[in-house]
Amino acid sequence: MKRLRWPSWLPIDPYILLLLGTVGLAALLPARGTGADVASGASTAAIALLFFLYGARLSTREALDGLKHWRLHVTVLACTFAVFPLLGLAARGLVPVVLTHSLWTGLLFLTLVPSTIQSSIAFTSIARGNVPAAICAGSFSSLAGIVVTPLLAAVLLGGSSGGFDLDSMLRIVLQLLVPFLAGQLLRRWIGGFVTRHKKALGLVDRGSILLVVYTAFSEGMVRGVWHQVDPVRLAGLLAVEAVLLAVMLALTWYGSKALGFGRADRIAIQFAGSKKSLAAGLPMASVLFGPQASLAVLPLMLFHQMQLMVGAVIAKRRARDPRETLTPPASAAGSRTAVGTGTRSR
Repeated sequence: MKRLRWPSWLPIDPYILLLLGTVGLAALLPARGTGADVASGASTAAIALLFFLYGARLSTREALDGLKHWRLHVTVLACTFAVFPLLGLAARGLVPVVLTHSLWTGLLFLTLVPSTIQSSIAFTSIARGNVPAAICAGSFSSLAGIVVTPLLAAVLLGGSSGGFDLDSMLRIVLQLLVPFLAGQLLRRWIGGFVTRHKKALGLVDRGSILLVVYTAFSEGMVRGVWHQVDPVRLAGLLAVEAVLLAVMLALTWYGSKALGFGRADRIAIQFAGSKKSLAAGLPMASVLFGPQASLAVLPLMLFHQMQLMVGAVIAKRRARDPRETLTPPASAAGSRTAVGTGTRSR
């Protein structure tokens, strides 16, 4: 029996189809009453499990070793947690002509979440970029996002995030930070198990996220929040997100060139600095927004699919670029890039 594979010519990530199917299930059969309470409790536990596994997977030694590439990582973090949010704030001017306030809130939240790890690494590898740098950059972004994303949400979203206050911060600490730290502390004993069962635990990750999505969208259906979205507004949101992605792809590519990074590093910066993590964003939205989480995660879900489709095209084009000829620098000061790629890209 041959193992069934997803056709490579289909542009849609199969996991996105599962997410859409979960949204459809929540629309047709939303959890109500006791079922909603059970789903909510299971969702809370799933979020804690997700971040526990994140902590158990992250190698502290590898993260510390990656600090030697600090210029690249600072560049990615600046794109993720500074440039992206500034563009999200600028989109406030599109309310109410193009976006509703609720959709803009979701768009702004999208700009606050950390970068991806898996897709950034995959695209960097396809494009013949600096894969180790992409791994470290994605890991640092995810780690920083556990603290930075809620803080930015508190400052920039305020009451829009369901009344962000000390109770909200406590929920963030208990549901996200404490499980993550527990995973880090126990990594010495369970790290081998997590590595050996990576595929199985990956299914647990994805299943947990589907449960979070079902719970959030069920609550949204029961409360009638989806009546706030119409096809015209949805088309406007897609257009705004396309512009946002295009701007970030251009800034990360040409900006990193201006900063003196070589081709391999520029590829890692472009893919790590222009991506947003659905896996990290969905659980955070569930904690931050509560009943409004379904609308808040819609922009993130759409952007995630868009970045995968566009990233795949760019990675394949970068792979066809002529190979860069590396020459030893005349001196240590001759190279302006922090991650050794030899000569500076022209």
